[in-house]
Amino acid sequence: METIKKILEEKRPNKWEDIPDIDLYMDQVLNYMPRQHAGLELDENLTAAMVNNYIKKGLLPRAVGKKYNRTHIAYLTAICLLKQVLSVNDTGELLKAKIQDQEIRDFYESYMEVMDEEFKKVSAELQETEDKADLSEMALRLAISSYAQKLACEQMLKALEETDGQEKE
Repeated sequence: METIKKILEEKRPNKWEDIPDIDLYMDQVLNYMPRQHAGLELDENLTAAMVNNYIKKGLLPRAVGKKYNRTHIAYLTAICLLKQVLSVNDTGELLKAKIQDQEIRDFYESYMEVMDEEFKKVSAELQETEDKADLSEMALRLAISSYAQKLACEQMLKALEETDGQEKE
């Protein structure tokens, strides 16, 4: 419990200005991303095939001459987290809705603020215990809360899609 509490309290992606300002090849991006997303340190993964799929689905801009820049890292940072709770298509819809009216840097900084708030909120709810009943109760509450938030998020994304469809008509 102490490990995840510490990650939720302290582990954050690099700030925009701390993301490398040099272009990176795919293998360098894959090696860099665990610094950006706590789940990649634990048990999630990111592969070149996944990155290519995000590009094909329109979630991520194409590489420039097989090289990825700060913008790509910012997108991937958000994608790695969002895809844990949303489908790839829903992740794309959310990114499109959030980024369409702002610069990627502004989106990324906003993303970081929300992440910080939410991670701290969850960390504050975690209690140090080794009691099996307490652990199972906390896990149940987190799972149900996650599900409720996922349902609400999916409904909001549907409403965004409907709004987009009406605006195009």
